[in-house]
Amino acid sequence: GKNYGRVVYEGLKGGLDFLKDDENINSQPFMRWRERFLNCMEGINRASASTGEVKGSYLNITAGTMEEVYKRAEYAKELNMPIIMHDFLTGGFTANTGLANWCRENGILLHIHRAMHAVIDRNPHHGTHFRVLAKCLRLSGGDQLHTGT
Repeated sequence: GKNYGRVVYEGLKGGLDFLKDDENINSQPFMRWRERFLNCMEGINRASASTGEVKGSYLNITAGTMEEVYKRAEYAKELNMPIIMHDFLTGGFTANTGLANWCRENGILLHIHRAMHAVIDRNPHHGTHFRVLAKCLRLSGGDQLHTGT
């Protein structure tokens, strides 16, 4: 977690405004989520203080149960994070809608990652076009959508 927080600090101090957790970073034995969140916030605060600019990082709160998702979201709120990240497809539509409602009630933005989308939209001859998935995301309450590669 400390090394991850250092990388967040260096990226933000070096000129980036925001960073995000990789969608695969969750809570592995070598870097548990609570430690990662805390070290990220320390890196953000240090970078903001040294640059005089508003900085941030999207913390991935995706988890195996909604109870765990809300626990992570509450901790991010305690750290005054203005935005959190959720893996929309792996978490599920209902989970995303519930989390979006929680975010609105708590004044936090919800950045959506589209991990696993290629399983659904990669083949042009079957599946669902990503524009349809993006619309579903917006209808379920996401504020931002991760796009690109």
